Amino acid sequence: MSPTIDEVAERSGFSTATVSRALRGLPNVAPSTRDHILRAAEQLNYSIDPYASRLATGRTMTVGILVPLVDQWFYNKVSTIAEAVLSAHGYDVLRYSITGSESRSQLLRQIATSKRVDGIIIVTTPLDQDDERVLTNADLSVVTVETVTDSFPSVACDNLTAAMTATRHLVNLGHERIAIISGLVEDPMRFPIPRDRKRGYLHVLQENDIEFRPEFDVPGNFSYEGGAEAMTQLLSVRQSPTAVFAFSDEMAIGALKTIRDLGLRVPEDISVMGFDDHDVSKYVGLTTIHQPVAQYGDIAASILLSVLAGETGDGGFNRELPARLVIRSTTGAAPA
Repeated sequence: MSPTIDEVAERSGFSTATVSRALRGLPNVAPSTRDHILRAAEQLNYSIDPYASRLATGRTMTVGILVPLVDQWFYNKVSTIAEAVLSAHGYDVLRYSITGSESRSQLLRQIATSKRVDGIIIVTTPLDQDDERVLTNADLSVVTVETVTDSFPSVACDNLTAAMTATRHLVNLGHERIAIISGLVEDPMRFPIPRDRKRGYLHVLQENDIEFRPEFDVPGNFSYEGGAEAMTQLLSVRQSPTAVFAFSDEMAIGALKTIRDLGLRVPEDISVMGFDDHDVSKYVGLTTIHQPVAQYGDIAASILLSVLAGETGDGGFNRELPARLVIRSTTGAAPA
């Protein structure tokens, strides 16, 4: 005969209610208590029935994660970490992706009406007032990553300040011809992050009396290939740049390939700066802005678990995480 939850409670010395919360992965159980209960359950060979748990709580025990571009490192990293945290607390995860503003609104309405998820983490996706209203009226728990709203808790970094730090690093090395490999060629959703990073870049140029050259702004589509193609274009302009600030490490790594394929040296002939601190960036020596990508997923999932458990108030959980400059070998003094 299979052991019961009451037997686990008796073995662990805690109430049945506490044992139930611990076994279902709800977050308001002390770690030491949870560990003790899990050991007791293991000793008895007790396993929770997820279907029965869902019937008892009236929840689907499923959370959605929505990203705009499924094949990029940043989104995969955030989603994977968030999914690991949610799975450890007994939740299944559904991943959603979107391609444009119209599909975004349609998908959010579908999610809101289908009742397939208890909550959703929305990554880097701009929300208009109608989107926020749909999600709020659906009584859906929502956390956003890199998108700050008045409606939902969020976790993000200050992209404007981070881009200023990156550009100042290049200016301080003596560079004046500084190009950027920016965002998407077509951007129907008008992502705010590339705009914030460009604003930071322009601000530093202005404070140092460096004229902005429009031909020094080339989109790279946040991909290796896009970065390589953008670098080819930048090297073809009159008085080509001595430094390039790519708005993602993937684009920066693509730019490095083009530069080296053309027989130029990094950083002696041209410096390259990235943004994100991709897992491979340290292996190629890329100077970059480190943003805590893994923490985004961890914190977003933890906030959502707290919201689902009814443990959060109305304010205080818009989290801004620090970004920092990581200097490696791809940036150096401007060529004479």
